[in-house]
Amino acid sequence: MNTSTNSESRTNERIKTPNRNDLVLPETSYTIIGCAFDVYNELGHGHHEKYYQRALAEALTDAKLRIKQQVYYPLQYHDKIIGKQFLDFLVEEKIIIEIKKDGGYSKRHIDQVLQYLARTNLSLAILINFGNQGVSFKRIINFPKKYS
Repeated sequence: MNTSTNSESRTNERIKTPNRNDLVLPETSYTIIGCAFDVYNELGHGHHEKYYQRALAEALTDAKLRIKQQVYYPLQYHDKIIGKQFLDFLVEEKIIIEIKKDGGYSKRHIDQVLQYLARTNLSLAILINFGNQGVSFKRIINFPKKYS
């Protein structure tokens, strides 16, 4: 029995294409969220963040999504690198995924993801939290600033 095919079909059955046209990248983000739930359902709670990240990488790859892990972005001031930032995942060159473990979402987490979106000029990030009560997620949208 090929369990990866069964897992894949369970994910695909659960994920339905939304009937809304105002969502940013709905099909891909629904697949990502389904993968996160699959990881949590198999691993449960209480593991280190790096293990959820490794399992999610496997799940995303099994779902045929193109991913990059730990994508480096330098923090610059006056063309000098003053810091390093790493995105947990970049999916299909369009969506940032940031993984957290326990504790919910703080303003710091959301600000971090908003900085990633602004720096990369992407429109969507998904903040995924593997906590004691289950997996939860927030879709963070990058609305371009308009100056008058």
